[in-house]
Amino acid sequence: MTARQVIKRTIKTVFLILAAPLYLLFLGLAAITQEDSTFQGFSQALSLIPGKIGTYLRAAFYRLACPDTSDDISVGFLTLLSHRDTTIKRGVYIGPQCNIGKCTIGENTLIGSGVHILSGNKQHNFQDATKPIKQQGGIFKKITVETDCWIGNNSVITCSVPEKVIVASASVLTTSPSKGDIVAGNPAYTIKNRLYNRK
Repeated sequence: MTARQVIKRTIKTVFLILAAPLYLLFLGLAAITQEDSTFQGFSQALSLIPGKIGTYLRAAFYRLACPDTSDDISVGFLTLLSHRDTTIKRGVYIGPQCNIGKCTIGENTLIGSGVHILSGNKQHNFQDATKPIKQQGGIFKKITVETDCWIGNNSVITCSVPEKVIVASASVLTTSPSKGDIVAGNPAYTIKNRLYNRK
């Protein structure tokens, strides 16, 4: 370990200690309320803390609160996580003003600003036209964004993303591409593949 790595690890340990009382408060409140609603409230509050302090504190809290989540992550200012059942792996960068639903984000994936990762595409049923949509329920599905992906600014993701995929800015991805695809548009389509250079 280099001196820089030791210092960084020490800082992260300090923030884990600082985040521990917040995590215990969350557990106490979640035991008497709806867990995801409580989690959303904590995520909203943490999203408002600017600068490096906010980045380290969010990483520490999510490391404690979310399953299999690393503290070697960067979650930007005003970014919200809506479900505790979210896993963020080592080396992930999530830009500011994102909305992250129930998902797993693989190692070394980059997510630009203003990205929405939805909990699948069946969150709202609408088949019964005699009932309001909000009364028809829906299903939250945990999707996966695999390792070494790049999701461009203001994209919307409603399905799983294989490894090494690039999603161009402002794209709407509704069906899973192939590994290594570069996709763009609304709905997103494959421009070419960065692994095989195929169109």
